[in-house]
Amino acid sequence: MPTTSRAAEPGREQDIHRNRQVAESFGADPERYDRTRPRYPDALIERITAAAPGRDVLDVGIGTGIAARRFLAAGCTVLGVEADARMAGWARERGLDVEVAPFETWDDAGRTFDAVVAAQTWHWVDPVAGAVKAARVLRPGGRLALFWNVNQPPPEIAEAFLEAYRRVLPDLPIYDRVMPALEAYGVMFDKAADGIRQAGAFGEPEQWRFDWERSYTRDEWLDQVPTFGGHSRLPQDKLREVLDGIGAAIDAAGGGFTARYATVAVTTARTGAS
Repeated sequence: MPTTSRAAEPGREQDIHRNRQVAESFGADPERYDRTRPRYPDALIERITAAAPGRDVLDVGIGTGIAARRFLAAGCTVLGVEADARMAGWARERGLDVEVAPFETWDDAGRTFDAVVAAQTWHWVDPVAGAVKAARVLRPGGRLALFWNVNQPPPEIAEAFLEAYRRVLPDLPIYDRVMPALEAYGVMFDKAADGIRQAGAFGEPEQWRFDWERSYTRDEWLDQVPTFGGHSRLPQDKLREVLDGIGAAIDAAGGGFTARYATVAVTTARTGAS
């Protein structure tokens, strides 16, 4: 799905409510989400674990455990916090330790961690309240790492995808034009960094970037599209029309394409002695 501009920002309360609704829509099909969503580079996992003072990790918005499994494989212990009970249940069935709650109101019960990570989820968390909570549960020197996979299909493919959305959903202003993916995600990175600064318990946030590519067949991409934010809330006939349009665009491009990815982490260390 191309990254798009937004016509206007709603009021804060409305925005929080909408974000929570969309965030909790991903649990509609956790098996598909886990099967199709891209993974995270080895180099990112290695750098986070090397920068943390120990191996106790708290995964905020653990989802199905895509990132958590990588940290477990790196020798970490992982506790997940997840607002969607369906996602949490799916992850628990596969051996992950998960507690159900929005991170901002989660009861940490006095527990502390060497790293707090959030994979593709921090934009659903209040950036200031989340950073304050992260500071509370991080040990001195603990690492906060908030990271996202930013997918960038070739420009002509992105434009064709956008046209499919415009035809089916003409009244939604978010599909008015393509915005470069990293530019759009940059708003999230800036909000995360500003929240960290306002929390007042961290060093200056920095960005780590890891570039990679993945090739998709038509069927592989179409399998992933229903997991994109808000898509599970579309009427089934509209979703089918969107998928048909996207599929036709990929067929016209030869049946597949290679997407460039940038995995970007906004990260810093907990300061102070308590």
